[in-house]
Amino acid sequence: MKDKVDKTSEGLNQIFEIINAKGDTGELKKIVENSETIANERQDEIQE
Repeated sequence: MKDKVDKTSEGLNQIFEIINAKGDTGELKKIVENSETIANERQDEIQE
């Protein structure tokens, strides 16, 4: 249950970061890279 709450919290934080970036391409790229890293880490956890 806690894991589900953590994922929801991360998703909401990412939405707020995108909104706050206000078209700043550098910041948007950083957000995308960060989300890809998180997705890769989760995929690694699933495979273990």
